[in-house]
Amino acid sequence: MPNLDIIYENNDFIVVNKTAGLISEKSPFEDITIESLVHSHILKSKKKTYVGVIHRLDRVTSGVLVFAKKKSVLVAFNELFSSRKVQKTYLAVVKNKPEKEKGILQNFLVKNNKEKRADIVASKSKEALQCSLSYEIIDQNNYGYLLEVKPKTGRFHQIRAQLAHLGSPILGDDKYGSKEVYAPLSVCLHAWKLTYKKLDTNEQITFEAPLPKNAQWSFDNV
Repeated sequence: MPNLDIIYENNDFIVVNKTAGLISEKSPFEDITIESLVHSHILKSKKKTYVGVIHRLDRVTSGVLVFAKKKSVLVAFNELFSSRKVQKTYLAVVKNKPEKEKGILQNFLVKNNKEKRADIVASKSKEALQCSLSYEIIDQNNYGYLLEVKPKTGRFHQIRAQLAHLGSPILGDDKYGSKEVYAPLSVCLHAWKLTYKKLDTNEQITFEAPLPKNAQWSFDNV
């Protein structure tokens, strides 16, 4: 069984660095998930456990993932997410350098259920939802360019689809046009930081997940 990479833990919630290749929540079709690993970890110190799935990451994505240990904490985090008081910061490695060093991408996205992907379309419709993100090139290595990405909306496969539409698909993401080989069931997309303000004190909290330990993620400025 894989080890659980814990970033932070208290009596209310646990923050982990998700391994790419595993899905976030329990499934009857998966023997091991991040949620099941969290459940097993909590069982070591408590007879009864509650694990609330606050948010999710794609199977192929690594990085910061938060689980609640109490229903009230799940409700509080859900409120933060729904009111857009949580900022996620991702890192992505792309081979093709974007034309601009930084920018804001605004597109319309349709979820393609048949192919389990997102398609960028020309205009808004009942099925097409607006999606927006900002990006900036912050480093480069022999494999490509490191982008810091901040999504402003939370659409399905948004970052992967928007960067591919820009002409810079994420390294290893063959579903969106990348020709580069990467690790199995993984792409070079990492949920790097999660920042929010506590509802009671307005104190800003940031959790950061260390980058994967491989050559593609070897950068001097991170």
